[in-house]
Amino acid sequence: MPKSLKVAFQMDPIGAVDINADSSFRLAEEAQERGHALFFYTPDMLSYREGRILAKGQDFTVRREQGNHADLGDLREIDLADWDVVWLRQDPPFDMGYITTTHILDRIHPDTLVVNDPTWVRNWPEKLKVLDYPDLTPPTAIARDLEALKAFKAEHQDVILKPLYGNGGAGVFRLTPEDRNLNSLHELFTGINREPLIMQKFLPDVAQGDKRVILVDGEPVGGINRVPAKGETRSNMHVGGRPEPVKLSERDFEICARIGADLRDHGQVFVGIDVIGGWLTEINVTSPTGIQELERFDGINVAEKIWQAIEAKCS
Repeated sequence: MPKSLKVAFQMDPIGAVDINADSSFRLAEEAQERGHALFFYTPDMLSYREGRILAKGQDFTVRREQGNHADLGDLREIDLADWDVVWLRQDPPFDMGYITTTHILDRIHPDTLVVNDPTWVRNWPEKLKVLDYPDLTPPTAIARDLEALKAFKAEHQDVILKPLYGNGGAGVFRLTPEDRNLNSLHELFTGINREPLIMQKFLPDVAQGDKRVILVDGEPVGGINRVPAKGETRSNMHVGGRPEPVKLSERDFEICARIGADLRDHGQVFVGIDVIGGWLTEINVTSPTGIQELERFDGINVAEKIWQAIEAKCS
């Protein structure tokens, strides 16, 4: 067995997770089975104080019993420099609060291993990192300017419009050639924040599913297919997408071969990419999911592979 590690999880409240779907829970469960000590805190409990990086939270253990799945110890404050691993696992939105936690965690990494590397989580938002591979991605525009978005839509006719830093399928709209809502949607989004929007050519193959491929330290370990619910364009499981087993295609392996070394060399241990009809649409590094579905479908222990990679780095 590997040596016991002290592992802190920076994540959303653990009491609310779905133990049959949540990847952070599965990572904690596997860590516990491997003899590692666990500590939980929420991002708002992370602080910088006179050169020290502190987190206020609780030691915890987990069990596979929904609603009674975590035992939490007394609230205490720890110095993260004394810990071996910190998991950066809170869900987006990828806002300034999220970004600030990456700046703070930069202060301890890599002496304390932060997974995924916070510098590159910050520099590689899911919908922007794919721009490094324009030949692998569908036609894309990123703009706040309405005329720029109109020009892209005029060229490609059938498009998807969504917030650049959104997640979970929230705020995703399909605009067909006959649709007249771009102006209104632009008003809506620009009234909420100052961020650009992202527009991509609609890929009809999404009806057959949006494939989530899991990479561990740059190597593909498998994938699941997320099929949209009837009448939906979005395939995200948060909005009713149905996970199905799927085999990786030659094109999937080609995409992974192109991006894998880049991910590994920049400390992205656990990554989920999205592939629709052979096109790379997102590279998810902030808080990817899909482990439990993949393990059920393929019978492989993905969490074990992730921990083996982390333990090798810590040794």
